[in-house]
Amino acid sequence: MYWKEILTAVALVLVIEGMLPFISPAKYRQMVAEITRLGDSQIRNIGLVVMVVGLLVLFMVRG
Repeated sequence: MYWKEILTAVALVLVIEGMLPFISPAKYRQMVAEITRLGDSQIRNIGLVVMVVGLLVLFMVRG
């Protein structure tokens, strides 16, 4: 298994996820509050769309 690539991907996710709360904590707090108002199915659909887009980008870059 390619542990170096997996750990690199995880590190990049952490960096990207940390950017919004670092740059604009108030906007981040507002976004999280709005997410709590969504239903489970809406959150699942958003998660599915994000995963599919991620896979498409991955296939385009690595393919």
